[in-house]
Amino acid sequence: MRRNTFLKSLAAIAMPSGLALNARAATALKLMIPANPGGGYDLNGRAIGKAIVESGGASSATYENRGGAAGTIGLAQFASSTKGDPGALLSMGSVMLGGILVNKSSVTLAQATPIARLTTEYNVFVVPPNSPFKNMQDVMAQYKKDPGSVRWGGGSRGSSEHLTAAMVAHAVGTDASKINYLAFRGGGEASAAILGGNVSVGGGGYSELAEYIVSGRVRAIAVTSSERLMGSDIPTLKEQGINIETSIWRGLYGAPGLTDNQRKELIALVVKATQHPSWREALKKNDWTPALLTGDDFARFVDQEFKTMRESMTQIGML
Repeated sequence: MRRNTFLKSLAAIAMPSGLALNARAATALKLMIPANPGGGYDLNGRAIGKAIVESGGASSATYENRGGAAGTIGLAQFASSTKGDPGALLSMGSVMLGGILVNKSSVTLAQATPIARLTTEYNVFVVPPNSPFKNMQDVMAQYKKDPGSVRWGGGSRGSSEHLTAAMVAHAVGTDASKINYLAFRGGGEASAAILGGNVSVGGGGYSELAEYIVSGRVRAIAVTSSERLMGSDIPTLKEQGINIETSIWRGLYGAPGLTDNQRKELIALVVKATQHPSWREALKKNDWTPALLTGDDFARFVDQEFKTMRESMTQIGML
C-alpha cells in the first residue's frame, strides 16, 4: 500500500462517525419526487432541495420525478433502491397517505424513515371562466341530478382533492362512490386538464392554481380553509353550507435503514435549510404555511393522519 493511501485510510478510521456522515451527506443530495413535474410535490421538493444546497447541507442536488398512484410508485422505487443512503430524500405528504389506502399499496411509509413535515396549504376548487357553475352549491345541485355529468379533476386517486370531493358529496347527502373523478399523475397534469376545460370542476393545492386564478384563466368557487385566505375573495365551503375543512401538508422521508446518527443529521440539515432565505422566499412565493415538525413527533403525526384518513375514507365509501 502506498504511504499516502495508508495515511488516508488511517485518517478515515480516526475520523469520528458524525464527521464522516457529514462528509457523505454533503457530497450530493438525491431527491425522489413521486409526481410529474409542475405540481405541489415537485415545487416543494425542489424548493427544499435548493435550500439544503444553498445552506451548505449538500454540495449539489439531483431530482427524479416518478409520478403515478398518488405517489406510491415513487415510494416503492425509493424504498427498494436507497437502503442506508443518508443522501437520499423522498418528497411526500398527505396525498401519499390516501394513495397508500386507495391503491392498497404493498409498500408503505413504514419502509422509510420519517424526517420532517415542512408546509401546509389548503385545497381550492376551480371551474372554467365560462362555466355555468357559480359556486359549489350549483355544482352539487347538478351532481344530485346526474352524478356522471360532473367531471371532477385533480391529482391521483386518493389525493386530497379526490377525498375532499367525495367528502363534499357525502356531506350533501349524495353517493360519494358515484363521483366521476378524472385522476392525473400530478398537479401539473391536473392543472393542464383544468385549463383545457377537460373537467367540470378542478381541485388542487392553492399554490398550484393561484397564478391561474389571479390571471382569470380559471374561476375559484371554494377553498377548504375555515376562513377566507388573506387577500382572497374565494368563499369557503363552510360559507356555502358544507361543513368541511381540509388541508394539504408536505414533508420529507429518508431512506430505509438509516442509523440514529444519520437520521439526526438529516433532520439537522433540513431544519437549517428551513431557516435559509431561499426557503423563506419559496414559502412566500407559493403561499405555503410553514409547519415544521421533525423526527418522532412527525412520525406520530403521520400515524394519526393515516388513522384519521382511513376512518374518513371508510365512512364515505371510498374504501
